[in-house]
Amino acid sequence: METRITRLLGIEHPVVQAGMAGGPTTPRLVAAVSEAGGLGTLGAAYMTPAAIRMAVEEIRALTQKPFAVNLFVPEPFDPSAYDPEEIGASLAAYREELGIETPGELSYVQSFEDQLAVVLEERVPVFSFTFGVPEKEHLDALREAGIATAGTATTVREAVAVEAAGVDAVTAQGAEAGGHRGTFLGPHEGGLVGTMALVPQVVDSVGIPVLAAGGIMDGRGLAASLALGADGVQMGTAFLACPESGAHEGYKRAVLGATEEETTVTRAFSGKAARGLKNRFTEEMEGVDVPEYPVQNAHTRDVRAAAAKADRTEFMSLWSGQAPRLARPVPAAEVVEKTVALASEIVTWDGKEKGSGA
Repeated sequence: METRITRLLGIEHPVVQAGMAGGPTTPRLVAAVSEAGGLGTLGAAYMTPAAIRMAVEEIRALTQKPFAVNLFVPEPFDPSAYDPEEIGASLAAYREELGIETPGELSYVQSFEDQLAVVLEERVPVFSFTFGVPEKEHLDALREAGIATAGTATTVREAVAVEAAGVDAVTAQGAEAGGHRGTFLGPHEGGLVGTMALVPQVVDSVGIPVLAAGGIMDGRGLAASLALGADGVQMGTAFLACPESGAHEGYKRAVLGATEEETTVTRAFSGKAARGLKNRFTEEMEGVDVPEYPVQNAHTRDVRAAAAKADRTEFMSLWSGQAPRLARPVPAAEVVEKTVALASEIVTWDGKEKGSGA
């Protein structure tokens, strides 16, 4: 199934695995998706430059096909604007229940410059990003290195900004998508546009290839996205329960047992709006005035880590899109292959619906 996105990225199928940071996107998962003809993506935002380099080497040992590395575009933040004791007080009961002490000095973010340097030095085939648009000098360096780029947009205005910066493709992230919202122009509430509404508006407003994201779990979602004018799809939750995924086993169980009624958009874990499964932490922290990302993210890191170690999913960030019922614990290659096979039954190879008379 050839589209503008397959030609741009040098892949066989218009299926991109989302760059889910925090552990799910192991080198095995990335390579498995790429080997199946899609584009595997290493969610590297929280990784040190050395860890990114090691992961890229592992991916290349498993596949010779294109893959991507995804990073967060840095945003200004000021930890001194918040009272650590006040933040700690909101988390004290959870630390006590988990038997952990309040952490000492915190690290907030990895150096984007150093992370990007690895992407450039390793000549990673594709670089994708979210939370904004990189500086011109960064995009120029990526272009000079022959690296294809893809940004994230939750509104038409953001998609236009991504294209204006000279980025090669844009992912239209619908409100149904799991994980952090990529909104960067205005409050996140304004970026909660459904995938079916967002995609055709973005397609009509930009000239670069568009990937549809948000609630897409199988070939029906791919076929629908192509019908809306997208050049392919980005899928995250569909790959979470795969054996190659590095997601915590409790996290996988939670996704496989969840329904469409059980997700929420919360700032409780990281300070940035993200869609995940409701649990005790999201419910009890609702209404609490938490600091912005990445400050809250740094302060809850120990709670999330201790919860994972104790298999206490009620205190873990369980990012998920709105169609968890469609998740399956099958190999990543099977997800790609079945997605493409089903979509091919619904649409013709040129992307037009069968029986449409087009």
